[in-house]
Amino acid sequence: MKAVQFSEYGGPEVLRLVETPEPHPAAGQVRIAVRAAGVNPIDWKLRAGYFREQMPLTFPSGIGFDASGVVDEVGEGVTGVSVGDAVFGQGINTVAQHAILTNWAHKPDSLSFDEAAGYPTAVETATRALGLLNLKSGETILVHGAAGGVGTATLQFAHQRGIAVIATGREAKHQHLRSFGARPTTYGPGLVERVKLLAPNGLSAALDFAGSDVPDLIELIGDPSRVVTIADFHAPQKYGVQGSFTEFQKNPELIFAEAALLHSKGVFRMPVEETFPIEKASAAQKRSEAGRVTGKLIIKVT
Repeated sequence: MKAVQFSEYGGPEVLRLVETPEPHPAAGQVRIAVRAAGVNPIDWKLRAGYFREQMPLTFPSGIGFDASGVVDEVGEGVTGVSVGDAVFGQGINTVAQHAILTNWAHKPDSLSFDEAAGYPTAVETATRALGLLNLKSGETILVHGAAGGVGTATLQFAHQRGIAVIATGREAKHQHLRSFGARPTTYGPGLVERVKLLAPNGLSAALDFAGSDVPDLIELIGDPSRVVTIADFHAPQKYGVQGSFTEFQKNPELIFAEAALLHSKGVFRMPVEETFPIEKASAAQKRSEAGRVTGKLIIKVT
């Protein structure tokens, strides 16, 4: 099969489309004929070697964790899914013609393969971050850096839980943020004052998806333990905030299924900013690395 791999750490140019043996599912896994794969920052950070000590790779290494497609092999002990079912989920080396999924949910007919491929990491991270704060309906939070995939998912899950959101992003992204029920403002100097005007009764918590301005978030909340970051690896030790980086949920397929159900009801969506053919996987990662993505970037495999 065709798959994207790299044999050394480096920039996007180290990615190659190669011929490699097809994988086969172990017990508890399924294999899919991949239709689309989601692009996430972790993909290019691993390729660049940012985590070579914490998560050393064996070369050649594939890329991708999120995908959608059609089940074509079912591992031992798997129930509730059959060959021919359309699914989306998380696995390994998903930028390939065939990939193994370890967690998945059925894809509704109303959900495109492209959009579904952008769900897994975004919805898992969003609900994990929200879950650390034990929020209640009627509370107001700040989502810092809210226009990307994780932020977009967070705005919608917060809305479903009755939580009001003030969201930061570039001014060009404000209509996107408003479309998901958030009150937007910009980054940078004066952030504290701008947010206080939008939330005169105060905030319950803040989520940092931008990796910046953590001291301002603490000033706004008044308690570092009520600030969660997924983007600033030094902030927990430096400022005492909560960090959520690799402590994934035990049963992410449950939240995948919830997102699919919400989509079927017309109350959850994930805009796809741009798609790339598998031959242009390096361009997709380069675009992700440049930042300022609205929603998701997707690699189309078939």
